[in-house]
Amino acid sequence: MQVKELKQKGLLHEMEVTLAAKDIDKRVDIRLQEVSKTIRMPGFRPGKVPMNIMKQKYGQAVMGEVLESAVNETSNKVIQDKGLKPAMQPKIEVKEFDMGKDLVFSMAVEVLPEFKVAELKGLKLEKPVAKAEKKAVDEALERIAASNQGTEEVKTKRATKDGDFVIINFDGRTADDNVSQPGMQADGHKLKLGSGQFIEGFEDQLIGKKSGDKVEVKVTFPKNYGAKELAGRDAIFDTEITAIHEPKAPEINDEFAKQLGLEDVKALKAAVEEQIQKELDQFSRMKLKKALLDILDEKHKFAVPESMLEMEYQSITRQIEMESAQSGEESTLSDDEKAELKSIAERRVKLGLVLSEIGTSNKIQVADTELQRAVITEAQKYPGQEKQVFDYYSKNRQALESLRAPLFEEKVVDFILELAEVKEKTVSVDDLTSDEDMLAPSEKSAKKEKKDTPKAKTSETAAKEDKPKKAPAKKKAS
Repeated sequence: MQVKELKQKGLLHEMEVTLAAKDIDKRVDIRLQEVSKTIRMPGFRPGKVPMNIMKQKYGQAVMGEVLESAVNETSNKVIQDKGLKPAMQPKIEVKEFDMGKDLVFSMAVEVLPEFKVAELKGLKLEKPVAKAEKKAVDEALERIAASNQGTEEVKTKRATKDGDFVIINFDGRTADDNVSQPGMQADGHKLKLGSGQFIEGFEDQLIGKKSGDKVEVKVTFPKNYGAKELAGRDAIFDTEITAIHEPKAPEINDEFAKQLGLEDVKALKAAVEEQIQKELDQFSRMKLKKALLDILDEKHKFAVPESMLEMEYQSITRQIEMESAQSGEESTLSDDEKAELKSIAERRVKLGLVLSEIGTSNKIQVADTELQRAVITEAQKYPGQEKQVFDYYSKNRQALESLRAPLFEEKVVDFILELAEVKEKTVSVDDLTSDEDMLAPSEKSAKKEKKDTPKAKTSETAAKEDKPKKAPAKKKAS
């Protein structure tokens, strides 16, 4: 094997590697000997087929496999011999090869930068903290009550309005032939007006009616309706309103607390306050971590691998494109915006390398039990689909490792914080939960220059994502 250094610029090493033809032939012979043990050929026992016959019949077939193996093994040996630490997989390009001739290929390897980790002991950090306010607890209790509201029957003779619940009996038929179809009848059905539970137009015709009214509801089934015998057809529903109910939020008292599985209203308030405080503590942690990362960013100056920078930049822009597509907005980025996102990507790559070096040099590891807990936490986000989530991570090593990375990062951050001097500062809840303070310096400057610049989420922001909700299914009867 011959290795020729072509170019070294910054972190990029370009080399040309030559493997002698005799080395390739030797590898082919070894592979053909392995194959011959399983080949059945008339007149020969397995493993006894002459090599010249094997080469003639199977030489070309194994050549691709041999070349791939030779390039992989040789490129790895070159990297080891030169003591290189690749940032990404090397780029390989075969330059010359033919049967009986040398194999020549080029390899471009971008290596990790060498840098000295700054002194971590005694870093001065300020941690903003806030206590759960009574107002926030009361508002949370009101939201809980609203989400657990029941209904009560309207005793007065008022007309129905949007948001009311009506108890109805209905008997439907298709208009063109006056024939009742299966699923077009029901008694005592409870329907919320304005919910969109029934097909378009049905609920609207029940608004402004009173208990005891009989209404002839006329609708048209959608052309793509699930029941083919009703799709696109006009229908008439003879509907009787037997009762009107209106929403009623429960009183926040001991009885309501017991319905939620708590002893009394005092215990309910304590649980809500504890949950709010946990969320505020998470904000405190996020802002403390952000302050730490700002310091690490300032204290470490080195060039990052272009390949890692480009990968991170593409990840950010893809996320922006996805968010823009979901909101129906234009996702075209200006040159200034692209430059700003490039700066953010560079910060993220640099901080990732710094944290990785700190963790590795201090032998910080993520235990298998910690990784298992992370998988369980992930599975709990998908009620009823836990088994599928477990199967996904058990069969997908790359996905499993994607859970290890943030765990490792948090453990490294904890390690640094133990060495630092952290001083708590009491702030208001509004100040603590302000998103502005969570922006990296580069993001802040971008926001000042152009308020509508797409906001890229950085790893240190750790914003919560809302999962898309499925649209409620339509009732077959409507």
